[in-house]
Amino acid sequence: MSIRPRITGSSRVRAAFDRLARQIFVRVALAIGVMTATLVYLMFVLHAASTKGSDVLLLATLATALTAAACGALAPLVRKNRLLREEIDRLEACVESLSDRQWELREAEERTKSLIEAQGDVIVRRDGEGRITYANDAFCALAGRPRDALIGSTFVLSVLEDRQAALLPDGTRARDQKIDTTSGPRWISWHEVSVRSYGSDRTETQSVGRDVTDRALTEQALAEARDQADAANRAKSRFLAMVSHEIRTPLNGILGMAGMLRETTLTPEQTTYVKAIQSSGDTLLSLIEEILDFSKIEAGKLDLDRRPFDIEPLVEDVVELLSPRAHVKSIEIASFIDEQVPRRVVGDAARVRQILLNLAGNAVKFTEKGGVSITVEPGSLPAEIAFAVRDSGIGIAPEAQTRIFEEFEQADGGPTRKFGGTGLGLAISKRLADRMGGRIAMTSAPGVGSTFSFTVALPRTEDAKPASAPNLAGTRVLIVAPTQIEAHLLARRLTAWGARACVVAEPSGALSALAEEGWDALIVDHALGDAAELVRACPATTRLRLVLLTPQTRNELAALKEAGFTGYLVKPVRAASLAARFGAEPDACEPPEAAHEAGGEAGTGSLSILVAEDNEINALLARALLARLGHQPTIAMTGADAVESFLAAGAAGRPYDLVLMDLHMPGIDGLAATSRIRAIEAETGAPRTRIIALTANVTSEDREACLAAGMDGFLVKPLDRDRLIEALTAKSASLAA
Repeated sequence: MSIRPRITGSSRVRAAFDRLARQIFVRVALAIGVMTATLVYLMFVLHAASTKGSDVLLLATLATALTAAACGALAPLVRKNRLLREEIDRLEACVESLSDRQWELREAEERTKSLIEAQGDVIVRRDGEGRITYANDAFCALAGRPRDALIGSTFVLSVLEDRQAALLPDGTRARDQKIDTTSGPRWISWHEVSVRSYGSDRTETQSVGRDVTDRALTEQALAEARDQADAANRAKSRFLAMVSHEIRTPLNGILGMAGMLRETTLTPEQTTYVKAIQSSGDTLLSLIEEILDFSKIEAGKLDLDRRPFDIEPLVEDVVELLSPRAHVKSIEIASFIDEQVPRRVVGDAARVRQILLNLAGNAVKFTEKGGVSITVEPGSLPAEIAFAVRDSGIGIAPEAQTRIFEEFEQADGGPTRKFGGTGLGLAISKRLADRMGGRIAMTSAPGVGSTFSFTVALPRTEDAKPASAPNLAGTRVLIVAPTQIEAHLLARRLTAWGARACVVAEPSGALSALAEEGWDALIVDHALGDAAELVRACPATTRLRLVLLTPQTRNELAALKEAGFTGYLVKPVRAASLAARFGAEPDACEPPEAAHEAGGEAGTGSLSILVAEDNEINALLARALLARLGHQPTIAMTGADAVESFLAAGAAGRPYDLVLMDLHMPGIDGLAATSRIRAIEAETGAPRTRIIALTANVTSEDREACLAAGMDGFLVKPLDRDRLIEALTAKSASLAA
């Protein structure tokens, strides 16, 4: 494109040179003519002078003047001729330079063309009518035709597959096409752009294509591999769900029947065997839960829930759940929640509880002396809450700390290891914390113990209210306990409420403290062994005298009361129980948790309950458990039987108050049976009956399917007695309302 103006300039130089040459020729011819005329004239004059000698001087003068005039006329012409010669030389040099530049441009053009051809990209240009105006060698090879046959034609490549085009920010139109060529199908990635036509104002479409067959095949292989992986994950999830259901179903019968058996009259040896059955069943259940949780995390199906929940009951429930295991090992477990922590927050309570259970459960397992504490404090960032689980266990070696959060890893992973487990608990906890946008950390030293902490953002709810705490300003409390876990956390809580608390570990030190100063309250741990002696040595000015008991030592309460104690607290101590005890009147014999426990099975009322369960053992267990709770169960072994029983009860005027529906039954499953019951209620105008699902599957899809079918709740097998009582209590409350 840039060569044409330079060629035009060279032609103009040559034309100017021709004009100058013509002018010089004319002027030189004129000068020669004048000189010739002058010489002729002089010869004529000299001839005349030879005949008239008197005029020789005049003729010579005249000749001289004419010669001078002729020379004067020739001088400018000579100077002009020299200048023209110099201009001609300069123009010739310019023409030579332009010729060299033109050669360089042609060489650069050929070099660029060969470079473009060497790239292997397919290039083709078409005018507004679709005719090809340019095609490189790669396009000719792809088309299988010579360039002469392509130029001027409307030839198009055979497209086998065309993907959707995309418009890039610079205006380029990009698309991928699968082209049928003589060497087989090829994927070409095209980039099309409008360019100005050479030598005219018309625009053409330039298409540059690159062979991306390898990339397309790789993407296709990756897509197929991804689909296969997704299918494998789905198959694995279905397999795990099936295995979970098949294992949970008999496990429900084992644990349920073992629990029922423990409530009968047994010999000490039989009680030991039943406890072993329950312990083994609980271990198997926790193993199933860990495998299922890890599988859901690996498959990316872990959904987080964001609902308001109370932190204090959640933490204290975890401590109470693990306390039997701790008390069996003669270690303590307790919790403390800082007063600055909001009591009601928004987040996934189930996942927070799971992390706490994993960390605290490991702490109890690896601790032989001392105890385990769970503390909750504000985090370093706004809305953050920091949970810390500390133990006085065996600790973790430095070389094991780097891999402790990996899958199937344990601090002691050798064949002679003392502690069992899958090694998934910490890995699951870390992934859950990461999934919630938090972080988890660990500090430990062998023989000293470990501290596992995790921090998550749990925003405060708008309706959050500050915790109600007693005003203990000026109250002096003496705590006597042989171990430091529960006692120090009690002292910390009482201090936060304004009291002055002192912890003493030895009875002798406690007696000295009681003799020296007056105390408003005395708290003695029953594990000290000399609790009765201490309370008898307590001065009369000590208004509140409490004893710390484990659930297993409640049978000694009467003797302790006679010894002088005014009340008791059950370890692990709840904050509400401690606050209520310090706010209660002296000689109050029952703490708040006692009334709660006494009413665990009472107050639910007698309900008519339909149980749809195809497993005979589970049906027997449900019947016995419900009958023991004072209800009237009816068993249906299939979904069809459940629908018929529901219809018969309604027709007899004695509709069921509650339906416990198993999801997996022969013929009509629980979801279909529930849908039919809801349809019957809609047709007859009957009030809505509460239906609770009973299943061994715990996936979110199962929960959504239950809700979509019209169920109101979800109970997971093995059937938990306390959760069943909660469901029955909620139903009784709704009936009373």
